[in-house]
Amino acid sequence: MSEVQTGTDTGHGGEHVDEERRDFIHIMTGATAAAGVVMFAWPLIDQMNPALDTKALSSLDVDISKIPLGGEARVLVGGQPFLIRHRTEREIAKAREEDSVQMRDPEPDEERLIPGPDGNLRPEILVVSGACTHLGCVPVGPAQGNVGDYGGWYCPCHGSHYDTSGRIRKGPAPTNLPVPDYRYISDTVIQISL
Repeated sequence: MSEVQTGTDTGHGGEHVDEERRDFIHIMTGATAAAGVVMFAWPLIDQMNPALDTKALSSLDVDISKIPLGGEARVLVGGQPFLIRHRTEREIAKAREEDSVQMRDPEPDEERLIPGPDGNLRPEILVVSGACTHLGCVPVGPAQGNVGDYGGWYCPCHGSHYDTSGRIRKGPAPTNLPVPDYRYISDTVIQISL
């Protein structure tokens, strides 16, 4: 029984080359080489990810029900300070009233809030970075008895004054106290993440 071969005659003594088989071998060789590169490179890439203990330090759950009305909590997340203020109706009203005032870094109070679990804004809870945007000092606030000229926070290092929404109003700080990445886990617990 004679064997049928497909392909073309190369002109070398009647040898036939199976082009489909040759193409398959080339594709499989390339695919195997690519898989080998990925298997070799993955541990090198994966080792650049933060360790699990570092990831655990990069977020914090805070029970906001323990912050009294008019009080604030100061927390550290990954070594960075954050301020959580339980604002009074008067502080909220003042922040909204001053939305139209000309500011160095204009931002309405509502844009500085995150919706709660029900999708509604919780204006009584304000979360901001606890590092002055001038040189990184930690401002003092109403809980420490020094609210500056605008009822919010005051940076004693160089005299920056923030209002009840954490917006810069006076002094050398160039921008507002940033609102960090946080979310409501429940009605009483927020999670701040870096």
